[in-house]
Amino acid sequence: MKPMACALFLLTVLPASAAQAACFVEYKAKQDNPLRLHYGISTLPGAACPPANAAAAQMEIRLDRNGWTLLNVVHLSAEEPSAEKKVNAGDFYLRY
Repeated sequence: MKPMACALFLLTVLPASAAQAACFVEYKAKQDNPLRLHYGISTLPGAACPPANAAAAQMEIRLDRNGWTLLNVVHLSAEEPSAEKKVNAGDFYLRY
């Protein structure tokens, strides 16, 4: 019975944790006329973070749709950002 319970546990827990896996992207962006700047944090799907240039390409598309230009990717991490970083991102935490 124990192996069955263990297998059932793994089948329910592992897919849930895999679905929550994401890459957190810290970035800076701007708008012109008038000049506006923002620091934001977004997520990219996947179990591992892509290379910085691939993350930048994905973020450029997301931001461009809303009139923003990506300035740079600051940091990539599979770890959830600290409370301080979330506060710094403000309205731009997980917005794009």
